[in-house]
Amino acid sequence: MFCCPWYEEINLMLSIFLYFILIPFDIPFEIKDKIFEIKLNSDESVFKIISYFPLSELERQTFISFLNIPDFSEFHSIFSDNVTDDEWNKTKNQIKKRFQNELFDIDAKL
Repeated sequence: MFCCPWYEEINLMLSIFLYFILIPFDIPFEIKDKIFEIKLNSDESVFKIISYFPLSELERQTFISFLNIPDFSEFHSIFSDNVTDDEWNKTKNQIKKRFQNELFDIDAKL
């Protein structure tokens, strides 16, 4: 089913990594769950936040507040569709799994 035997292990490692990056910011789980990746500068400051779908203005403001960087604007998303919280909660596991499978398929072909 998975393209690599270590797929589940890497998936878990990515989740743990993202979780520990967000711990110092005390971001609510509902927002953490929507984040695919947080890119850091060499000094470990945040320079880009990548979510699966665009974050709402309130979610962005929450991040900005926790980051304590009033002019932060480097929010990006993998998909451009806007989804409601209900839509996200119903499909998030499927979306995450499919997206990660596609990434591993790309890597396997390289």
